[in-house]
Amino acid sequence: MKTNPNVFSNSDITVTYNPCKCINAERCARELSNVFRQSVIPWIDLDGASTKKIIKQVKKCPSGALQFYVNQEVA
Repeated sequence: MKTNPNVFSNSDITVTYNPCKCINAERCARELSNVFRQSVIPWIDLDGASTKKIIKQVKKCPSGALQFYVNQEVA
């Protein structure tokens, strides 16, 4: 069964999570538990840390299940 990636946004970035790619390393939850929460829905809370810390953590995802992109302002 194919699942759609989860999408989470704040004013700065959008983070996507693809559960089909996730290898459950749990690195995100161990290292930035205020953002990547295991027992709360929605499990990603982009208000839990600075955008810089979130980007740094997403880049550590070993499977690529977590990705991010910077939101662009509309002029």
